[in-house]
Amino acid sequence: MSMSSTHTLAFSSTTNTAASAPLLPSSFVTPAFHTFLARLHITLQSAFSQRRPWYELIDKTAFSRPFSITNATSRIRKNISYFRINYLTILSSILAFSLLSHPFSLCFLLSLLAAWLFLYLFRPSNHPVIIFGRVYSDRETLGGLITASVIVIFLTSVGSLIMTSMLMGVGVVCLHGAFRVPEDLFLDEQDSTGGTGMFSMLSGAASSAAVAAGANMV
Repeated sequence: MSMSSTHTLAFSSTTNTAASAPLLPSSFVTPAFHTFLARLHITLQSAFSQRRPWYELIDKTAFSRPFSITNATSRIRKNISYFRINYLTILSSILAFSLLSHPFSLCFLLSLLAAWLFLYLFRPSNHPVIIFGRVYSDRETLGGLITASVIVIFLTSVGSLIMTSMLMGVGVVCLHGAFRVPEDLFLDEQDSTGGTGMFSMLSGAASSAAVAAGANMV
C-alpha cells in the first residue's frame, strides 16, 4: 500500500512539473514571430495589389500560335514579367491542390514546417529543446531538422509530389506565356519595377524575420 502511494506521488509530481513547463505554442509566440507575421501580411498585400485582372490572362482574342521558338521565348519572358503574380497564384494553387489530394504528404510537410518553426527559427533562447529528458543544443537541433528534412523530402513521396506539381505549374505557365500575345500589355511600367516582385518581397520579409529572430536568440 505504501509502495503504491509512493508511485502515485512520484507520478503526480512529474505531471505537475510537465504542466508547469511552458507549452510549445506559448513559447512559439515571440516578438520575432509577430514581426514575421506582420511583414508577411504586408508583403502579401503589396504583392496581390500588383496582380493583373484575370480577364487579361484569359482573353481569347489575344492568343495565337508563336512563329518560332525565339518568338515563344520572347512572349514567355514578357508575359512572366507582366503576369508574374497571377502565375505565382496558379503555381501555388496547383501545389496546394496536389498536397490536399495527398493528405499524408501534406501532414508530413506541415509537420516538418512546424518543427523548423517551433524548434529552431522562432524558439526563444531560454527554452531549450528537451526530448525524453535530454537537452539538445542548437547545433544538434539543426542537424536533426536537416536530417528529418532530407528524409521527408527525398525518401518519401513528398519530394516527388512537390516536384511534379511544380513542373506541371511551370508547364502551364510556359504554355500560356508562349501563346498569349503580349503586344497589348503595358510592359514599360512593369519592367521598371521588375525588382519588386513577390519573391523579392517575400525574401525581404524572411530576412527581416531572421534578423528579429537572431536578436531574440541573443
